[in-house]
Amino acid sequence: MKEVLKNRTKRFASDCWRLCAKFPVSREYNAFCNQLIRCSSSVGANYRAACRAKSDADFINKLKIVEEEADESMYFLELFLEISNTEHVELKRLHVEANELLSIVVASIKTMRNRKS
Repeated sequence: MKEVLKNRTKRFASDCWRLCAKFPVSREYNAFCNQLIRCSSSVGANYRAACRAKSDADFINKLKIVEEEADESMYFLELFLEISNTEHVELKRLHVEANELLSIVVASIKTMRNRKS
């Protein structure tokens, strides 16, 4: 499962990057693109860090960062859906993927917390 999520989060980041490459180059688009690229790539980077956690508490803390970054990715994808006249199919697909990743991470956090109790 870890390898599947590692690959899935990496694909999410690269798909967001490819999406941003399709938008016009302007001060406005660049601001949102930079943010989306940062938070979407942080999902995978922090998931990989969580896989190397030193303890259950460390694992949970790192997954909380993944949760925040996935949610932030969803926010910027939602903004693009509002402001862009193109790429709506891809934006919606990536939003669904971010939501699924977020759900998996939240479920993992709950499982770890219940296991500790």
